[in-house]
Amino acid sequence: MTRQRATQTMKPATAAKKLGVYLEATPDEFRDGVVSRDELDALQADPPEWLRELRRNGPHPRPVVADRLGVSISGLARAEITEPLTTAQIAALKEEQPEWLRRERNTRAEAQREEARLQAERSGGGTAR
Repeated sequence: MTRQRATQTMKPATAAKKLGVYLEATPDEFRDGVVSRDELDALQADPPEWLRELRRNGPHPRPVVADRLGVSISGLARAEITEPLTTAQIAALKEEQPEWLRRERNTRAEAQREEARLQAERSGGGTAR
């Protein structure tokens, strides 16, 4: 006898996170139901227009905003950026280059350099100073 495999489902918030979109901007039918693994795979493979539009223009969730600005999520919080931003708002911040953005980009770059240094040390590729 073979066992029927249960369909994996997830909450809309989880699916939105995996898709990289802001949940509150998704259509009602997406937010009001559950999303199966197969549905998620289909959305990723062939995104409908609403998903393409959200990915293109936003509003974007904090992880996407942070990545597009080249800062950490903590950096956004320190700058008191708590709301989702559109692609146009992100572009305006990049153009404006406020002090907080320059500072947070430097902080992230330093953290990444340090992480790379530690990774190299752990793998035996570190150099003596």
